[in-house]
Formats: sequence, structure tokens, C-alpha cells
Amino acid sequence: MSKIVCLGILVVDVIAKPVDSIPDKGKLSLVDTVELHSGGCAANTAIDLAKIGEDVGIIGLVGNDGFGDFLFNELSKEKVNTNGLRRTGKTNSSVSLVLSNSDGERSFIHCLGTNGIFRESDIDMSVIEKCDVLFVAGSLLMPSFDGEPTARILKRAKEMGKYTVLDTCWDSTGRWMRTIGPCLPYLDLFIPSIEEAQMLSGKTDEREIAADFLERGVLNVVIKFGSRGCYIKNKNEEHYVDAYKVDAVDTNGAGDSFVAGFITGLVNGWDLEKCGKFANAVGAHCVMKVGASTGIKSKREILQFMEGR
Repeated sequence: MSKIVCLGILVVDVIAKPVDSIPDKGKLSLVDTVELHSGGCAANTAIDLAKIGEDVGIIGLVGNDGFGDFLFNELSKEKVNTNGLRRTGKTNSSVSLVLSNSDGERSFIHCLGTNGIFRESDIDMSVIEKCDVLFVAGSLLMPSFDGEPTARILKRAKEMGKYTVLDTCWDSTGRWMRTIGPCLPYLDLFIPSIEEAQMLSGKTDEREIAADFLERGVLNVVIKFGSRGCYIKNKNEEHYVDAYKVDAVDTNGAGDSFVAGFITGLVNGWDLEKCGKFANAVGAHCVMKVGASTGIKSKREILQFMEGR
């Protein structure tokens, strides 16, 4: 079984580029490319980890449809263990229309699909029992699993001796800390973006934000700053780690690739600062190509990139 398990949302990304404006009603605009990619935090991170060279599996739910077939095949092709992947005919797979502008920034039109009905009963705990690291990916976009159900799974994982990690998505419903709060006491690592962290904590300064999360039970906090790097904090140490400067063409999946890089560092026994540097390097590779995982290289190649910088 897999050393790392990514549990959470799986999405098919339909990426159109460049989209610098939305056409008026009834009108048509041309784009250079429309591509189909695997997406969603759990799928992105799992594929990134596999490309880096780590042993990784996935837990999630997809539909009995063409998009579900595509996700299953893409994960299998990338050598992600799919023993924890479940399929259902109750609804369609989750899909995002990704509108990527000329600067590489993107907007989303999203259908929850199977991620909206994914719940505790869809989880094969035997997959978690055999892993070392459990990463819950895409919290706040799984309404049937978010909150107390997620906390229960994390608690069980901690009781099994697993290292637990959680990332969040943007919450358009405004639940924020009401949903994430129950999970925090069972986290070895919490790794939100600065925008999500500010909404969760109600604070603006990263030091105050991290202190709030640590007080709520998290052991290690990493706050992602995107192109500015990251901030790392626990009760004993604190680090600001600068990003690598590259020409970004598509930021889709950058946060997930950062997480994959950080988890890689953890399972290889690196210190937190080196984990942050490697995570930034993986993120840099992500944004240099179109697609959430297209640009990800092996661990050896990424370390070579870091040496050259």
C-alpha cells in the first residue's frame, strides 16, 4: 500500500486560454487552446507526488461517466494507487471550467458533482491504516464530509500514528472556522493560503494567524504566499522562505504542487525550512506549464533546479 494517501476532491479541469474577458450574452470569443486535465486538490497533489517519485495513493469519489473514466485513467497512468477510489451513479463527476488569462491567473466555474456527496462511508480505512502520511485535500468543497466527519477521520488517523496534513479551498458559503475548527486539534500540519488563513482566523498578519492556529491545536503551520513564497511556524521555530522567480504561464494547481513538495520533504526527513524551499521549487515548476501537474519533474531534477538558483 501507499506511504502517502491524498484524500479529498477530484475534478476534471477544462482549461481555456487565454480568456481576458467574458463575451457578451449571445456572443462568441476565440481562445488559443482548450485542454482536458485532471484536477482537484487530492488528484493534483497525488499526481505531483507520483511524478516527484513518491509512493502515493488516493481516496475519493468519481462518477460512472466519461469524466470519471478520464480521472481513473489519468491517476492510474501516473502510477497513483487507486485502491481507495470509489465510483457512483448517483451524480456526475466534479468538473471545473478554468479560464486562464494572458498573465497566467485563472478563474473557475465549478460543479461540485461527486465531491458534494463524498462522505465518511466512502472511505476505506484499510488504505489509511497502511500509510504514513494522510493529506486531506479540498476541505470546504466537500459539504457531506467537511467539519465533524473530517475531524473524526483525522482523529482516527492520529490514533493510528499517522502524520496528518490538511489544506483548504476558498469557501464561498462563509462557513470557514465553523467547519475547519473541529479538525485543527488533530493536525500535524495545516497548510492554507494566506487569503484562506485570513478568512479562517479573522486576522491579517501571518504571525498572528499562525499563533491562532497553534493555540487551536495545530502542531505546524505553513501559510502559502504564492509568488512570494511561504511562512512556516511552530512553537520552536519560524521561517520565511522566498519563492523562486520564474515566468508563470498558468497558476492552476500551484498550491497543490507546493503541498506535494512539502510532503515530499517530510517523508524524506528534511527540516522544515528545506521542506519549504523544495515546496517552492515544485510550485515554480507547476506554473511554468499549462495544467495542474504538467510541469512537475522528478525529485532529482527539482533539487538540481534549486542548486542552480
